[in-house]
Parts: sequence; C-alpha cells; structure tokens
Amino acid sequence: MPPYKIILIANTDWYLYNFRLSLAKFLREEGFDVVLVSPSGKFVPKIQAEGFRWVQWNVGRQSINPFYEINALLNLVSIYREEKPSLIHLHTIKAVLYGSVAAWLAGIPAVVRSITGRGYVFLGEDIKARILRPIVKSIYRFSLHFPKGITIFENETDRAYFVQEKLVDFEDTTLIKGVGVDTDYYVQMPEPEGVPVIVLASRMLWDKGVGDFVEAARLLKGEVDARYVLVGEPDEGNPANIEQSILEAWEREGIVEWHGWQDDMRAVFSSSHIVVLPSFGEGVPTVLLEAAACGRPIIATDVPGCRDVVQNNENGLLVPVRNPTALSVALKELVQSSTRRQEMGAKSRILAEKEFSITKVALETLDIYLQIFP
Repeated sequence: MPPYKIILIANTDWYLYNFRLSLAKFLREEGFDVVLVSPSGKFVPKIQAEGFRWVQWNVGRQSINPFYEINALLNLVSIYREEKPSLIHLHTIKAVLYGSVAAWLAGIPAVVRSITGRGYVFLGEDIKARILRPIVKSIYRFSLHFPKGITIFENETDRAYFVQEKLVDFEDTTLIKGVGVDTDYYVQMPEPEGVPVIVLASRMLWDKGVGDFVEAARLLKGEVDARYVLVGEPDEGNPANIEQSILEAWEREGIVEWHGWQDDMRAVFSSSHIVVLPSFGEGVPTVLLEAAACGRPIIATDVPGCRDVVQNNENGLLVPVRNPTALSVALKELVQSSTRRQEMGAKSRILAEKEFSITKVALETLDIYLQIFP
C-alpha cells in the first residue's frame, strides 16, 4: 500500500484523544502516516506520548468574529499545503465547515466528514441558536458539496435531516454508529454492594439533560434510597454550559454528588448500578457504549443516537425528552429491581460486542477511505 498520509482534525484536542485515538492507532498499524490537528490543550502531550505528530490549528470554538474566523480558515489552508495529505477526516462543526472550504481552496483530493450530532445550533431554543441556525445551514450547504467527499452520520435521523434540508446529497453520505468502544478494556463487571449509584457522565451541559436528571433526583428524594452522581466538567466554550456555581449549589442542596472530571471511566462504571443520559439529542453517545460494554443498564431519552444504543425494556429504558417526571419513574423502577438491572446489563454487554466494537468501526471507516483515496 502507498504511504498515504491521513489527517484527523477536530476543534479540540480533547475530542481527538478521547474519541479518535483508537482510529489513529488502527490506521498507523495499517501502515498509514497519521497526523492529528486541533487547537492546543492539555491532551496534546497525551497525543504526542502515543507517538503521533500533532499540528496546532488556531481556532476558537465560540468565536464569531469575522477576522478570527477567516484566519482560522486560512490557517487550515496553510496546514494542508504544508502537510500535503492524501485524505483529511474532519470532526466537530467548525472542523467540518472550515476544513471543507480549506480543502477546496488547497485542492485536497479526498475529504471525509463526520457529523457527530446536531448540537446546540440545531437543538437550542434560545435566540442565539435561532439566529445562528440559518447561517450555519447555509455554510453546511456549501461546505458539504465543495469539495465532494463522503459525510458520515452516526444515526439515520440526523442523516435524513441533513438530506431533507438539502445540506448534503444522499449519495454522498454513509452511516457508522459512533466511534466504537474497546470491549477488551471496558469489560462486564458485577454490580457493587450497597446503595444503588446512578451516574450521569457527560459534559455539564443543559442539553445533555443534566437539569432534568437533577429534577428527577429531587422528585425521588425521601422516596428512593439511591445516590445520584454527576461526572464531568462544565464546558465554557459551549453556549449550553452549566456554570460551576450551579453544580456546587445542587451538591450543597444534597440532591446530587458532583465528582467532576474523571480519567478512569471504567472505575466510574464499576462503582455504579445504572447509567443515565437524558440528552436532548446525540450522534451515538460514547459514554453509553462504554456503559453498555461494562454491563450496565441504561436509562436515556427517546432521541436519535440514544435509541441506537438503548433497546427499550431490553438493555435499558427510554423516556420522553425534557420530562423529569418520566425519568424519575424509570429510575425508581430500576433502583427497586436488582434482578432487572442485571438482566438488562447482560444484554447491554452483548449489544456492545455485536454492534459497537472499535474494530468494527475502524474497519468500516477504512473502507470509506479506500473508496475515495486518489
């Protein structure tokens, strides 16, 4: 095989390290030259410690200043011309939008884009989201057509939405359900002893349903003996961010525990009984894949992405979105039945192995690359 160079690009080093490192390792083992591109951050040394070359992209996640945005675009053009990749794979919104236009300007022959969910701009209901939505749609409509390439969606609903809105042509799309999970690392674990622990692990964002989880816990206070744990940090670069002061206030109230960022998610799942994600919308949430691989029952909202991982009444329960009362009913049901939790957890593990292994995802991704290599 020729020494093809592949560049993986995202708007944070956190995303590349946590969600695409397994793909990068697989591609390197297959003989490809792999370069990772993102803004600088605390995960860059970890990327480099894995033996990968990293290139800095100067872009702000929240910036809408035209001067800075044009510079971010031109910075990518410069990176492309310097690196001369055979193929680029773009992840996260700004990387997809700017990376596509930069590829068109730099004459990159092969472009793959991953749409990992619709995010704040499409799911938000505030005035900022409503103003940005038609603007972002217009940019998507251009960037997903020039240059031609393949756009990967994580669930069928998101693909149908983008096609219906004429943001992308159906024949230029494909479906890969998430980034996969390492089923050798995330192994099935027995339930721990003691009071049931219910974990919501995600960035601390309103559109992850964190507020609904807290309200559901509040409804069950004094009725159900359980611990409600939030794992994750605020994301100040996201408009749906939950301020740290709010998280601390919830903890003082005695409703939830906030454990912040945790490096070892396997340990988090091993100490839990139920994993919850009452999100407003997802691609395919990696945290649920990891929880499933660890043999945990899952409660999630009946939205695209979550329902790709949770089969209702099989390996978990699906509840209506933005409905803390329904969430509290589902929580109570599983807290009070260890037998049901264990049956659902066993089915979660089977699903993770069959549908979502990192090897399966990596092979599907490589197949797409091979279709469009110049």
